[in-house]
Amino acid sequence: MKRILMKTACAIAAAIVFATSDARAATERYNVDPDHSIVGFSVAHMVVSKTTGRFKDYSGFIEMDPAAKTVKALEAVIQTDSIDTNHVKRDTHLRSPDFLNVEKYPTMTYKMKSYEKIGDNQYMAKGDLTLLGVTREVVLTGTFNGLVPKDPMGNTRAGFTAHGKINRQDFGMKWSKVLDSGGLVVGDDVDINLEVEVIKQK
Repeated sequence: MKRILMKTACAIAAAIVFATSDARAATERYNVDPDHSIVGFSVAHMVVSKTTGRFKDYSGFIEMDPAAKTVKALEAVIQTDSIDTNHVKRDTHLRSPDFLNVEKYPTMTYKMKSYEKIGDNQYMAKGDLTLLGVTREVVLTGTFNGLVPKDPMGNTRAGFTAHGKINRQDFGMKWSKVLDSGGLVVGDDVDINLEVEVIKQK
C-alpha cells in the first residue's frame, strides 16, 4: 500500500510539472511591429470638431497564448517627442511644457495589470499609464483580430484593435483657452485609438 501511495504521489507531481511547463511553453512573446501599427488619439477642438494625431516612435510587447486567447503581460513605451498631428506649429506647442513637456518627460509608458473577456472576441485590459510623471489606471477595450501563422517572411503575426479614454487634466496637463462662447479651445478628454500588429519573437 505504501509503495502504491508513493507511486501515485509521484505520478501526480509529474503531471503538475508537465502541465506547468506546458502552460509556460504556450505563452510566447510577440513584439510590436511599428511599420504596421498606429498609436493614435483624438481630442475636441473648439467643441465643433476633433483634432487627430499619433505617436510615430514606440515599442512594446505582449506575452500571450493566441490559441487560448490568454494574455500574461502587455507593456509599451512611447517617445513623446514623436507626436504628429500634421501641423508643425501645433506639434511644437504640444511638445512644450504646456502639454507633453518632452524635454523633462521623454517617454510615457503603459503596463497591463489585468484583463478579462467581456464578450465574443471582446476584451478589456486594465493597466497603469505613466505620463508627465503621473500614473493613473487606464482601461482599454478591444478585439483580437486574428493570427497569421506564417507571413511571406516566415514570421508569425497577430493583430489587435483597442480603444480607451483619458482626461488630460488627471495627468497635470492643464493648458487651455476659453472661447468667448465659454467652451474650451482644447478638450480635456482624449480618445485613444490603437491598431497594433505584433510579430512572434524568434
